[in-house]
Amino acid sequence: MTELLFRADAYLKQAEAQVLAVNERGGIVLNRTIFYAQGGGQPGDKGMLRRSDGREIAIATTVYDADKTTVVHVPAEGQDLPAPGEAVALLLDWPVRYSRMRAHTALHLLSVALPYPVTGGAIGDGDGRLDFDIPEAGLDKAEIEAKLKAMVASNAEVRQSWITDDELLANPGLVKTMSVKPPMGTGRVRLIEIVGLDLQPCGGTHVGTLGEIGAIEVTSIEKKGKQNRRVRIALR
Repeated sequence: MTELLFRADAYLKQAEAQVLAVNERGGIVLNRTIFYAQGGGQPGDKGMLRRSDGREIAIATTVYDADKTTVVHVPAEGQDLPAPGEAVALLLDWPVRYSRMRAHTALHLLSVALPYPVTGGAIGDGDGRLDFDIPEAGLDKAEIEAKLKAMVASNAEVRQSWITDDELLANPGLVKTMSVKPPMGTGRVRLIEIVGLDLQPCGGTHVGTLGEIGAIEVTSIEKKGKQNRRVRIALR
């Protein structure tokens, strides 16, 4: 099991780790990581691993192995791979990560502005979208955007807590997503709370206050089936 340092502090940009293994596909497994592994609609982080002699290994993305507890750092093509036991420094591509943190928190706000079941979603670099199960059309883009801007202006704190798997099962209303299930199986589930506005299970990375999201815009509302509406946002 990889120690997920980003769960405790999403603002860590550098850390030290040890190489545990290099798998048959060239993926690098470390004992601990600040790199978010792809999941929940959020892409895997990228950055660098710096070896003790100063050479750097470019990491193109980060994913979970089949066991869902081991993080694999996928190097870009043509990289020299480290050996098990080697110490490395982790250097996160912070501008990309931070843009995704801002977008992820903004999408939680979108689920507050539109309190309908979420059927899908994706987080980009400073943008994102959610799909909603909405029987009737007629969503007003300007109205949704005004709600989002008002919440961002509140600068509410974003914080995390933990509950047990059983507590989540006893409170199914906490789960807004129909297609993406919260990460379970370790005995506890992480909750992301936007104080006074929202509480839901989430394994992703988020900003600490809503003001960090900055300027936000609803860029489009699309019909994706009889009851499915896709709402896209962008951060400016």
